[in-house]
Amino acid sequence: AVHSRHLDMASFAAHRASGLATGCGAQQRPLCAQPNGRVPARSSAALLPMGVSCLEHCVPASVLRPSLSGHRARPLRSSIVSHATADGKFDYDLVIIGCGVGGHGAALHAVEQGMKVAVIEGAEIGGTCVNRGCVPSKALLAASGRVRDFKNTQHLKALGIQIGAVEFDRGAIADHAKNLANSIQGNLKRSLESIGVDILVGNGKLAGPNKVTYGLPGRIDVGGTISARDVIIATGSVPFVPPGIAIDGKTVFTSDHALKLEWLPNWIAIIGSGYIGLEFSDVYTALGTEVTFIEAVDMLMPGFDREIARMAQRLLINGRPIDYHTGVLATKVTPGIPGIKPVTIELTDFKTRKVVDVLEVDACMVATGRAPFTTGLNLSSMNIQTDKRGFIPVSDKMEVLDTAGKVVPNVYCIGDANGKYMLAHAASAQGISAVENMAGRSHVLNHLSVPAACFTHPEVSFVGVTQEKAEELSKEQGFKLGITKTSFKGNSKALAEKEGDGMAKMLYRKDTGEILGVHIIGLHAADLIHEASNAIATGQTVEDIKFNVHAHPTLSEVLDELFKQAHVDKPAASVSAAKASTKQKVAA
Repeated sequence: AVHSRHLDMASFAAHRASGLATGCGAQQRPLCAQPNGRVPARSSAALLPMGVSCLEHCVPASVLRPSLSGHRARPLRSSIVSHATADGKFDYDLVIIGCGVGGHGAALHAVEQGMKVAVIEGAEIGGTCVNRGCVPSKALLAASGRVRDFKNTQHLKALGIQIGAVEFDRGAIADHAKNLANSIQGNLKRSLESIGVDILVGNGKLAGPNKVTYGLPGRIDVGGTISARDVIIATGSVPFVPPGIAIDGKTVFTSDHALKLEWLPNWIAIIGSGYIGLEFSDVYTALGTEVTFIEAVDMLMPGFDREIARMAQRLLINGRPIDYHTGVLATKVTPGIPGIKPVTIELTDFKTRKVVDVLEVDACMVATGRAPFTTGLNLSSMNIQTDKRGFIPVSDKMEVLDTAGKVVPNVYCIGDANGKYMLAHAASAQGISAVENMAGRSHVLNHLSVPAACFTHPEVSFVGVTQEKAEELSKEQGFKLGITKTSFKGNSKALAEKEGDGMAKMLYRKDTGEILGVHIIGLHAADLIHEASNAIATGQTVEDIKFNVHAHPTLSEVLDELFKQAHVDKPAASVSAAKASTKQKVAA
């Protein structure tokens, strides 16, 4: 990011520098009774951004296995709802302010624990991810990626394919993104309604202990005051726009506007080279737009592992109509008029603070990270104060902290609003963790086990720390760092698709085998990362996972090779004992 580097890092890799990290732990999905006597199969809440709802992927109820633990089997959620009444002291067991992916995941898990739940949402169910972020952007990337593939005649020729001129309909691509968002939004809403979650329309805010008010400006027919044993704040974030940049939504805009794809400028400047900027550069260049990156620090992709960033620059930037300015701030951006007047961007040296250049482009996208949406919550009523960046302070258990740093009873905050790790699946995982703590089962989410991905072509993904951070930890804690690497060029499946560009890297402790980080760039990297992230989440070492079996030929063998290369140093005592045992056997 240009003006607020820490915000962009929070979106993709803040945990690397700060020791924090926001993927979602495994969550059992709701079992909703259907008219045809079928119930949905359980799946991971981490799939929610991709549109998997509890209304999909049904299996016959008769095939559900009985409880194997000897305990009474948990009833279906549909039957839980009929008995899930509060204890009489409150209207609800849990009220969630905000219903993005985080609030949605928390609500599902709370109902499964037998809680009576309400969500308060003043905009759209699904929040930023579903309506203005993860979901529609993937639709644009999917469509533009096909265009890029079809235009790559050299690649197609290598596969024995020849096609004619490639054309696309910008409006139809934009409609695909809009329709997908609307579909997923509807799925999420129905998934809540089907298990008895009350959806209250309005902007929620605290009204003292165990009380929440909600309403809409200028509407006296909407709103009210409700009570709850516990409250979760899940209000998300909004695009961060640095001072000096005038947004008109047409020629100067944020990702919110860009997702509408209302027009395709010939030349666009993108302020910030984090994962948001990279993804949109992928879309724009595939559709014929030239891109200029403007980055405040002296390197592109400052949050990435440096080796991965170098390869990403070669694959995603150097071979495309992209140039860049690093070490500069966009201190003044003036909107233009499409086809008539250019957008002007004043570039200022980051160190000297002197104006060094002025760019004239057709459009400018601001991708400088996101800022928490925490205003209007009446936090002071509970002696709560945000930090300088607007984040609500929380404990490791997602409990909100007051101005003295003490836990505020029964109030939790998850997702972008707390700033721990600004990703949708992290918000969902935090919501599940908060509900677990409400239920009296102590739970702390390991943010270093949460994966992140950039859905460019090829994709980039990671979990844990960068090599730079791992080397720092190695020096500080006095352990030897192990590093293994493998290339997609040695993978049969990648070569079959003529997609051999890419690599994977694992960082681990040589003394214990603890996995510190895994980084991938290549075909389907976003899907491949989960074996590594789940290994970290469950505390598996390289010795545990190196014997896993992977189907051949598949891309998963990229990780298989990575794991098998790892070797843990055995303690001197163990080595001596092993040698002695060998000598005894030989003598015998």
